[in-house]
Amino acid sequence: MKFNLKSFLIYSFILFINLNTFAQQKGKVVLSGYVRDSKSGEDLIGVSVIVKETGKGAITNEYGYYSITLEPNSYTVSIKYLGYNTINQTINLLSNQKISFELVPQNKELKAVNVVGEKKNENIKTTEMSTNKLDMKTISKIPALLGEVDLVRSIQLLPGVSTVGEGASGFNVRGGSIDQNLILLDEAPVYNSSHLFGFFSVFNPDAVKDVKLFKGGINAKYGGRLSSILDVRLKDGNKKHFAAQGGIGLIFSRLTLEGPINKGKGSYIIAGRRSYGDVLATPFLAGNKDFKGFQLYFYDLTLKANYSLGKKDKVYLSGYMGRDVFGVSSFGFNWGNQTLTARWNHEIKSKLFSNTTAFYSNYDYGIGTDNIGAKDAFKWTSRIINYSLKQDFTWYLNSKNTINLGGQSIFYQFNPANASFVSGGVRQDINLPYKYSLENALYASNDQTINARLSVSYGLRFSTFHYIGNGEKQIYSNEYNSFGKILTGIEKYKDFESMQNYFNLEPRAAVKYELNSSSSLKASYMRTSQYVHLISNTAASVPLDVWTPSTNNIKPQIADQVAIGYFKNFGNTKNDYETSIEGYYKDMQNQIDYIDGADLLLNPYLEGQILSGKGRAYGLEFFVKKNTGKLTGFVSYTLARTERQVDRINNNDWYPTRFDKLHNLNLVVSYDLNKRWTINTNVVYGSGTPVNLPTNKFAFEGYQVPQNPSAPRNNVRIPDFFRIDLTATVKSKDRKQPEIMPTNFLKRMKYTYEWEIVFGVYNLLGKRNAFAVYPRVNDKSPAITEMVQFSLFAVPIPAFTYNFKF
Repeated sequence: MKFNLKSFLIYSFILFINLNTFAQQKGKVVLSGYVRDSKSGEDLIGVSVIVKETGKGAITNEYGYYSITLEPNSYTVSIKYLGYNTINQTINLLSNQKISFELVPQNKELKAVNVVGEKKNENIKTTEMSTNKLDMKTISKIPALLGEVDLVRSIQLLPGVSTVGEGASGFNVRGGSIDQNLILLDEAPVYNSSHLFGFFSVFNPDAVKDVKLFKGGINAKYGGRLSSILDVRLKDGNKKHFAAQGGIGLIFSRLTLEGPINKGKGSYIIAGRRSYGDVLATPFLAGNKDFKGFQLYFYDLTLKANYSLGKKDKVYLSGYMGRDVFGVSSFGFNWGNQTLTARWNHEIKSKLFSNTTAFYSNYDYGIGTDNIGAKDAFKWTSRIINYSLKQDFTWYLNSKNTINLGGQSIFYQFNPANASFVSGGVRQDINLPYKYSLENALYASNDQTINARLSVSYGLRFSTFHYIGNGEKQIYSNEYNSFGKILTGIEKYKDFESMQNYFNLEPRAAVKYELNSSSSLKASYMRTSQYVHLISNTAASVPLDVWTPSTNNIKPQIADQVAIGYFKNFGNTKNDYETSIEGYYKDMQNQIDYIDGADLLLNPYLEGQILSGKGRAYGLEFFVKKNTGKLTGFVSYTLARTERQVDRINNNDWYPTRFDKLHNLNLVVSYDLNKRWTINTNVVYGSGTPVNLPTNKFAFEGYQVPQNPSAPRNNVRIPDFFRIDLTATVKSKDRKQPEIMPTNFLKRMKYTYEWEIVFGVYNLLGKRNAFAVYPRVNDKSPAITEMVQFSLFAVPIPAFTYNFKF
């Protein structure tokens, strides 16, 4: 089956125009427009636009757009968004009108600190469940390593989200491995989201506008991964005036510049960071030949610009470029991501919104010596590249139905390894062949209100995957030898010839029933498919990981997940406290594992050493958060299991995965001492994760060799994890600003300059939390084998950051 995206877009466009025309019921009118921040002109996501007389309304989409269909009349429209003053405006709506609103941020003295930016009882009234939205104001309050705000480490504190240990790169969601999370930066995938081996993420907090994590009930417009979608949206840039912000910390500094283009018709934002571990270390390493040419740093640059072509058209261009560099003497190691996204928003009609997206994504790494021409040297590089075209339509059919439709094509290019080794002047090249594939998808979904209490969301995603040439198709028998499956043949294919095709239907559904104005029951089901896989024998992502497509030997991973939840709000404003309990069960097919002793690197016959099996994950998630008052924060607790069953492993019995955690408890608290001082703390507890360790040993020429003859997989758990972090933040005094700001930049800066200083301690109690345990032969007594616990942090780590904004 061939998919022609161009034809699909044309036919979809014609279909939507006809449907939209048909849906224009006689006598109905449409109120539509955008909601923006009054200070910066930023489009606001998830704002509630409610008509008081009817109770009907809409939520602004990812571009701040809303549309409501009503009878001609005079209405009072209420625009609500936490952290902003509510607007109540009377509108005489006798014909279609496009009205945009600008919300004013609440005064700092009056504003309550909120865990998420949403309207009152939004978590009760929508079908959305298994979803967490974090704004950057919340993330900035969470204590972090060395005082640096970090998006991914904040995500790890949410229910259903875990990590295998301190400093581990990536995260696990509801029993899924780290490659089962699709991380999007302005719709472009990011394949390695970490800097400095997982201590920091690639996302510059000063450039991020919105963060949303989907763990279940995922809308049909998302696909490609089994467990979660982390959707990160960048700021558009200040449309009102030039602005800058940044910070100076112990490990890196950052600077962000933004401003208008052509008198507010567009805007831009440029954000950069650079660490300086190598700069600080240089004076201490001077004269040490072993550390000649020492390098240890990362940098990233985030850019975005947008421009309005008219009342109905707007274009965006955003990009990211980042890299980590580590080197000593002649040895070097580097890795990084690059993304580029171009988008075109078009309002076809007041009820029909279109977004066209094209993106490029690249992840690559290199390791080796500086001079491959030397007598002894080596060099090794690898990369994965994506090119994609995507079309989305949102059709606001009426006040009870919002329909989303679209399609996407992604072209993948995999370069597993290009390696060169030189020994004694003799060079050997090992180049694994490129692999190519094409993934296509069509989707349709509807958010429907049945009555005042009952709402449903349902959709279907049809995905196809094509493993294509130029390349070789390896054919293996079902028999094994000591190296894996037995290779029986190789078939060669020309450019774009199909080597293997896969087709999958992915239904999605969610339902919400309101018990009363402050509580509801929700349930959801989703099927997801994943066609690209991370080849790694570690539980955390490392820069040397290799991605591979589904082939004739590697089937797509498939998951079916059901979830049910109870949501309850209470307090004086019925939103002071939000609570939820969710239970889930996930069944997974074609989970990847490896034969014992598998060679995962530079192996042209790796597919013969890959095993496939079943997975299951189930658990309960508890979430309580306090939204108002001087004391705010949340508590999350997850009780969960995740297991796999793979033939030829663990005697074919079920075994816990490397990232299985029975208990995961997180407490995040923020307390405002006064207008300037805030105290923040984290308390983190997690059960130990399983590891695979030998059960006995045998002697060979005086040495003790550990072994595991009974072959139990992940038979020992590392000790439980416990950590407390603490920070104190002091802000500059509020300055009374004149009603009309000076046009002179230096005078305006005098009134708008703000600063804050963050003091803190990471790992306050100095706990020696285990990152890993492993056996080691005692140096003095080779007959003795001892267990070693490796900890990344064994002492409290001080934190200091100076942040500024003007």
